[in-house]
Amino acid sequence: MSLAVLSLGSNIGNREQNIRAALNALSALPKTRNIKLSEIYQTLPEGYTDQPLFLNAVAVIQTELSPRALLGACLGIEAAMGRIRNFKNGPRIIDIDVLVYEGETANDSELILPHPRMGNRGFVLVPLADLFPDGNVLGMDFKNAISKAKGRSDITRYNNA
Repeated sequence: MSLAVLSLGSNIGNREQNIRAALNALSALPKTRNIKLSEIYQTLPEGYTDQPLFLNAVAVIQTELSPRALLGACLGIEAAMGRIRNFKNGPRIIDIDVLVYEGETANDSELILPHPRMGNRGFVLVPLADLFPDGNVLGMDFKNAISKAKGRSDITRYNNA
């Protein structure tokens, strides 16, 4: 089994419940189990900013699915949860991105691994630091990117208590 790192985000409906429902769906995939979940963070939207705030988290899973099968499963979970892609960076009930897949790289029209923009996204890097405080993400060094993202005032730990 291989480890994979996923980012999850939501800004429509019950955002926390959407993230937890996506995690449950991921754990129901064949030969796949959730290992760790970061804290959940509230973040400003990027790109298209006239929309609600996001909740974001990063998860580590263990799976026997190939990277492409995992991507397909993530897209299927998004669709099953009601995600509609009206326009780039628009509001979404759930977004699941495959960030890193242990021992794998890819660069084609379907899949790029590691995720090409993860090193520039504070909403990914801050929760990633929860799980990989040394910046080593399954053999890939994100220490500099993570240290730059820490302390951003637009990314706050979410507390629904």
